Amino acid sequence: MEAAKKVYDFLENAKTFYLATVEGDQPRVRPYGAMLFFEEKIYIMAFGKTNATRQIAQNPKAEICAFKGKTLRIECRLVEDNRPEVGKALVDKMPVLKPALGENGENGVMYYLADATATFFQMMEPVETVKF
Repeated sequence: MEAAKKVYDFLENAKTFYLATVEGDQPRVRPYGAMLFFEEKIYIMAFGKTNATRQIAQNPKAEICAFKGKTLRIECRLVEDNRPEVGKALVDKMPVLKPALGENGENGVMYYLADATATFFQMMEPVETVKF
């Protein structure tokens, strides 16, 4: 899936992205950096039993924003996928996380982006929108 890979490459280059979730009627935003491109999907990881994982369980709609020369905004739904092979792929990609996540990422929660609309902006003007 070419669109998802393009978005992933941008996020990877930006290094840090910001995940917005909802708690009741209050938006919550936090920085993230753990991501993976696996089986043609973009995955992000949250540590288990956090406010973020509770908020996503109640409302899986989320937005992600990153900046690196251009701005990227992604509207999506986060789908939990805690297969050991996904967690292991993240730990293999980012071994610094292994002490906290465990051998197969068992201490984290893996989500892939579904029903995503990603828009790239240059100087606040949308220049490209992709869906995956």
